[in-house]
Amino acid sequence: MVAHKFEELRVRLRQYGSCLVAYSGGVDSAFLARVAHDVLGRKSLAVIADSPSLPRRELAEALAVAEQSGFPVRVILTKEFEDERYTANPANRCYFCKHELFEQLTPVARAEKLAVIAYGENASDAGDFRPGATAAAEFQVCAPLKEVGLTKGEIRGLSAQLGLPTADKPQMACLSSRVPHGEPVTPEKLRMIEAAENVLRDQGFYDVRVRHHELRVTSGEWRVAGNGVPVTRHPSPVTHLARIELGPAEIPRFLADGILVKVTEALKGIGYAHVTLDLEGYRRGGAGKNEAKG
Repeated sequence: MVAHKFEELRVRLRQYGSCLVAYSGGVDSAFLARVAHDVLGRKSLAVIADSPSLPRRELAEALAVAEQSGFPVRVILTKEFEDERYTANPANRCYFCKHELFEQLTPVARAEKLAVIAYGENASDAGDFRPGATAAAEFQVCAPLKEVGLTKGEIRGLSAQLGLPTADKPQMACLSSRVPHGEPVTPEKLRMIEAAENVLRDQGFYDVRVRHHELRVTSGEWRVAGNGVPVTRHPSPVTHLARIELGPAEIPRFLADGILVKVTEALKGIGYAHVTLDLEGYRRGGAGKNEAKG
């Protein structure tokens, strides 16, 4: 059954004639870019969008995967942070991100004479809240993995057969997903989140999210100096809280061997006034999450 889907994917890509793949370095887009290159050769091109929402490590790894797997990749800069509708961080934030992406990819595909733009939505995504899919439809972007019925698990299995290093890569939503809807997304916040998650990954943790929350100092937390000028121990009336999520099986190790203290000190050095651990662990799409898939 999986072999049949895989062959159907190859046939579909061949029918395109040429293809630009919206590449992120994740499991799905890496698999799609590799198969497109296998089928179409020089008539395929992977393009990755760089912006403050993409961690530097993810960009470097994505480029390394492309080099290792032998498919060409181009980096473009997207400007979603110039769009106030995106930075306001509404529930459909991903729509504005994907709209900007596909708007940038369209002239690239035209200049390179590539007939189709494709991205990595798969059959397991059915039923998810995907505002980015609306943007894809508006630009007539194809989702061949979904169209042939390949699920995330099947894509991981096929990726392993192809020798792709992304076969067991954890899911990775963009950094903006760590900020609760309604709290503005800024490059400064994303730099803090990225640095905090790097601390945890450097400690060997696999499923990692650092949720970034704004805490506003209440009037009771302010003191008034003798000259009547309000002062507080915080440099501004807004402080930041880091809520760490790890895979449930990883939590015991976090609480052992002094790792908790090391991580807390490191995150406070980054600028977080408070550091907490979510005892339920990481659950994509759970309560309070902001990971609508693009």
